[in-house]
Amino acid sequence: MWFFGQGPVVPILRFSGPIGMVTPLRPGLSIAHAASGIEKAFELSRCPAVAIVINSPGGSAVQSSLLFRRIRQLAEEKQKTVYTFCEDIAASGGYYLALAGDEIYADPSSIVGSIGVIFSGFGFDKAIEKLGIQRRVYTAGDRKDALDPFRPERAEDVERIKSVQRDVHDVFIGIVKERRAGRLSGTDGELFSGAFWSGPKALELGLIDGISDVRSKMREIYGDKVRLKVVPLERGGLLGRLRRSPTATGYQELTGARLAFAEDLISAVEARALWSRFGL
Repeated sequence: MWFFGQGPVVPILRFSGPIGMVTPLRPGLSIAHAASGIEKAFELSRCPAVAIVINSPGGSAVQSSLLFRRIRQLAEEKQKTVYTFCEDIAASGGYYLALAGDEIYADPSSIVGSIGVIFSGFGFDKAIEKLGIQRRVYTAGDRKDALDPFRPERAEDVERIKSVQRDVHDVFIGIVKERRAGRLSGTDGELFSGAFWSGPKALELGLIDGISDVRSKMREIYGDKVRLKVVPLERGGLLGRLRRSPTATGYQELTGARLAFAEDLISAVEARALWSRFGL
């Protein structure tokens, strides 16, 4: 399985940051940018394991599902055991990714869980009324302007979004029950309330299998000679490609740098909001 007295090589994937589009020009974790790295990790070594380290506050339910399914498909095709490790946080979509592991581990101070669905926004209808601003919207379809922040909230729009949330939540719950079958010890009301817990409490509830980190666990399983090989994921957006382009002119580079600053600022604010929900 390994050569010249060297230890086995365990490929490591690191999923860090929000899931889905953080800004149009700077994507977060998504199947489009992670697929090649995931496939490489499952082909890199003959060692029957792949480890995934997760540090994510969540994000897109769809991208979480696509990443989860790609990992599970490859794990079954290549007959490999997947170990997932929660670092600072594996919450919401981050925990969805952790469920791709046959075994899940966390640090005692990790934040784990948040098995729920959230939608948030603002209402500016009173503000623009005071400013004397008139909102003009024309639609084909009487629900096309649902949840428009510049119009008063309508009860039917709220119920519609809650109905969608319930559907997405049910899918999430189903994946948790399937992947953690026989290991969950909490009640549905507790586990699926959207609450989150520290590592030891998550272990008590059956959301994880133990308290450990990737290096310690891999050494425990494969011995002290085990080698961990990080497989990079393709990240970056349109501006990143522009900045790396060998044909970019000085003007393009300068413009790209200015746009990148604004992009990074917006991205940082949005990402900060996700992390701050968990006190981080």
